Amino acid sequence: MTDNLLRPHAEQTFAAELAALARADTAARPANWNLSPTAVVDYLIGTTLDDATVITPKYIGPRRIIEVAVATLATDRALLLLGVPGTAKTWVSEHLSAAISGRSTLLVQGTAGTPEEAIRYGWNYARLIAEGPSEAALVSSPIMTAMREGKIARLEELTRIPSDVQDALITVLSEKTLPIPELGTEIQATRGFNLIATANDRDRGVNDLSSALRRRFNTVVLPLPASADEEVAIVTQRVADLGAALELPELPSPADEIRRVVTVFRELRSGLTEDGRTKVKQPSGTLSTAEAISVVTQGIAMSAHFGDGVLRPADVAAGIHGAVIKDPSSDAVIWTEYLESVVRDRDDWADFYRAARGALS
Repeated sequence: MTDNLLRPHAEQTFAAELAALARADTAARPANWNLSPTAVVDYLIGTTLDDATVITPKYIGPRRIIEVAVATLATDRALLLLGVPGTAKTWVSEHLSAAISGRSTLLVQGTAGTPEEAIRYGWNYARLIAEGPSEAALVSSPIMTAMREGKIARLEELTRIPSDVQDALITVLSEKTLPIPELGTEIQATRGFNLIATANDRDRGVNDLSSALRRRFNTVVLPLPASADEEVAIVTQRVADLGAALELPELPSPADEIRRVVTVFRELRSGLTEDGRTKVKQPSGTLSTAEAISVVTQGIAMSAHFGDGVLRPADVAAGIHGAVIKDPSSDAVIWTEYLESVVRDRDDWADFYRAARGALS
């Protein structure tokens, strides 16, 4: 049962959709894949099956991007999802793993402190001291487990990991083996094994990938939403999903405020107003689609618990203020200038202008 879970895994939340796709899927499947490549793409992009089962879209964007990603995973090349923060890299990684392997939890979270053991293997030190090196004392990493079982492993924030730890992947990805010299043996990858890594292209220069490691990946860049309508659709869908998981009430007519949040984020992110007439200064933050989702979700909670049950400008103004102003010394000036030069003169934005000015004081 997943009813009491705050955030079920993709394979739990969408188990019915995955099962329906598997029943309808007659195309060839690579070894140890739960679905064919075409069905995996349908799962992420969305479709309606012949039995009228609706497969909801998990990724709103060009189908070709997902096709390239899935085709990569069907080869011996690993997949690197690259993009600015908030472009759904982790989301896509999770859903690809859920659709292909039925398991998205073989995950290594990359940080500056990620040790080599997180990628290779570790030891149960009590057994190691008592018995010496043995299979029983070995602790598998998620990547080792994926190799043994022919599953997809995930590695988040690859460029955050120290370079010497990154290099532990080279043998895994090139030879498809993981040596265990302490036991004089190795783990050879079962067919179906592959790796999805994600990286933030704003982290270039933190721990750049070596040329040897980069050659082992096929890189797919996930772009920001191409249009305001596309971004509004993404925010609307994710807010609905999060609201249901958090048991927030479904508010009437939130579309206007969602579009307003998206408009503000896109203009500040691009440095240009929607009509192309006015240049605006860009704040230090990323103002990603993921942050827009958080702002709207918080606004719904504000309206439900402290408002009148209708999502209004005042409910989202404080959230936008917090998203925009990351550096108080510079971003506050940029935000104030944007409010005075752009927002104040817009029709039907007077309530938002007043609420945003109030959040500054």
